[in-house]
Amino acid sequence: MNNNLDKPTFERSCCPIACALDQLGDKWTLLIIRDLLLGKKRYQELITSPERIATNILADRLKKLETSGIVAQQAYQQKPLRYEYRLTRKGEDLRPILEALVEWGKIYYPGSVVFKSHEHRSSDES
Repeated sequence: MNNNLDKPTFERSCCPIACALDQLGDKWTLLIIRDLLLGKKRYQELITSPERIATNILADRLKKLETSGIVAQQAYQQKPLRYEYRLTRKGEDLRPILEALVEWGKIYYPGSVVFKSHEHRSSDES
């Protein structure tokens, strides 16, 4: 669905789950949102996640998240031009969904590791 509330467009169907999956339903998007929720802001921070996302995929997903209004970018350096990324309210509203996924994952994937923030992550927690 697009941001224009007067004229909704549906990629698959008008089901809210299908609409959400059209934006979030790939292998990487929720992991990027997880990292932003945990305090990562810059491309170089996002690329260091333990899942090892490829640079072209990260760039593509960040553009898609920005287009859908989930992420906003802001320049923090001019030469060379570099951006920081932050979640919009729409993105922040995904927090309880990711928290529910964490709880589900802890039940059904014992031994999985919950990251609290990127500052506390050690290299052996992958």
